[in-house]
Amino acid sequence: MSLVSTDWLLENLDSVKIIDSSWHLPNQNRNAQEEYSNKHIINSVFFDIDKHSNQETDLPHMLPSVRRWEDIVSNLGISNRDKIIIYDNSDLISSCRCWYTFIYFGHNPSLVSVLNGGLKKWIEERKPTVNFETTLNKTFYKANENKKMVKSKVEIDENITSKNFKVIDARSLERFEGKVPEPRKNIRGGSISGSSCLPFNKLINKNNNTFKNDEELEQIFKQIINTKDNNIVFSCGSGVTASVLALAYSLINTKYIPTIYDGSWSEYGLIK
Repeated sequence: MSLVSTDWLLENLDSVKIIDSSWHLPNQNRNAQEEYSNKHIINSVFFDIDKHSNQETDLPHMLPSVRRWEDIVSNLGISNRDKIIIYDNSDLISSCRCWYTFIYFGHNPSLVSVLNGGLKKWIEERKPTVNFETTLNKTFYKANENKKMVKSKVEIDENITSKNFKVIDARSLERFEGKVPEPRKNIRGGSISGSSCLPFNKLINKNNNTFKNDEELEQIFKQIINTKDNNIVFSCGSGVTASVLALAYSLINTKYIPTIYDGSWSEYGLIK
């Protein structure tokens, strides 16, 4: 159950751990932490995608080490057997990045879900929000890294010739084709040779930020890939919206293990 409805969450508020993983592009001039402090779903904790990432690299929010992840999740008061619901208040559906990271580090996929429609839908339905801090009780979380779920730049380069997997880019077509500037400095326009473009927002209903239904998703993905293919790697600008595609694809291909090029275009398009 990768997605849960707002009604489901309202009925289960006291039996799950809730995470706000809102994140915004640098050029949006929004502060996700402040927004959380002003308004969030009761019992939720804030997950800072930038802070809770690999701090040993200049690349944005790369996956942290196993030990670092264990510390992060333990300090959030989450245990290995907890059912986790992740939401966001982001145009980029950043909750999917947090969903992917939990699965990458071994949390049972059946225990990690994204709130369909996020905070936007929750508020529109006049469901309750609060502005006070959630009390945390530290746990001792243990991670089990699945390195098969991530690709490196070396593997991406090798695949241009070997074609062992298909790379799908979640950025807009204009960014994919290099027709508009990248939002980060020192990143050239363009895309990985042989990759395909599927802008993540094509999978989302604009009116309420929910995912399109399975039949619609199937038809969208069918335009560029065989939807029974498990050798699919998703990329984007920095690994966030790639995770949106990964979640959506896992909804229609239950055998697919979400796989991301973690460096994405922030690494591949870096001007050196």
